[in-house]
Amino acid sequence: MVLAKVADKEEKTTGGILLPTSAQKRPTSGDVVAVGDGQIGAKKHDFQLKIGDTVLYSKFGFGATELAFQGGEYILIREDDVIGVLPRSSATAGDIPELQPVGDRVLVKVKEQGEVTIGGVILPDSAKERPMMGTVVRCGPGKVDDDGKRKAPNVKEGDSIVYFKYAGDAMETPTGEKYVVLHENDILCRA
Repeated sequence: MVLAKVADKEEKTTGGILLPTSAQKRPTSGDVVAVGDGQIGAKKHDFQLKIGDTVLYSKFGFGATELAFQGGEYILIREDDVIGVLPRSSATAGDIPELQPVGDRVLVKVKEQGEVTIGGVILPDSAKERPMMGTVVRCGPGKVDDDGKRKAPNVKEGDSIVYFKYAGDAMETPTGEKYVVLHENDILCRA
């Protein structure tokens, strides 16, 4: 388990507009303040995360427990539920390309689908398929197997891949670049 201090809510936009409390997004990142001993049953494994790392986690994490302690908000989460490590504590959406995936996760730059069909018909956003192809930007160290050893990923940086349509955590930079962080088993094949 990993204990992280949850990042502060954004109280204003990057353009300086103050956000009402109802419009402030719940943070999905935080700074690691403690890690467990790595004990899983009778087996032990080394943590990839360490104290001081800034982590990104899923807002839909099932194994997360929110805690309030000494005036701060914390989250207790399994290392497997952490998406990746951000380059610094004050990281923003612009830092997504620098995300280091955790475990068996893979950071993929999404290949945009065309806006015009082969026959020349312009597609509105509602008619476009969700992207399923991309290029691997960075891989985590791999999944821990039942023996407590990490199994290296089968894909590497630069591989073009096809992935399961609704898999992963989609992200977008302020400049419009689209990324997705997938579990390796959501990759269907190399393209």
